Amino acid sequence: MPDNSASATQAHNPLHGITLEMMVTELEAYFGWEELAYQIPIRCFALDPSIKSSLTFLRRTPWAREKVEGLYGFMLREQKRNHIA
Repeated sequence: MPDNSASATQAHNPLHGITLEMMVTELEAYFGWEELAYQIPIRCFALDPSIKSSLTFLRRTPWAREKVEGLYGFMLREQKRNHIA
């Protein structure tokens, strides 16, 4: 019998199926580059920001990617909370 525990866990993971590019694009649309740079103070968000430069940095910098994932989760919770209210 196959072990479905991994797929069951992923079903409740809000990041499952979300690419890093989707996260950065949605965060930029929600916060804007200036607020994004304030929330996560990294140069790729503050100086001449672009999706491409951000992805290049985030793909090779695990700690920064974790911060982006955390902020993305916060944004999803805020959107859900605001939609219900």
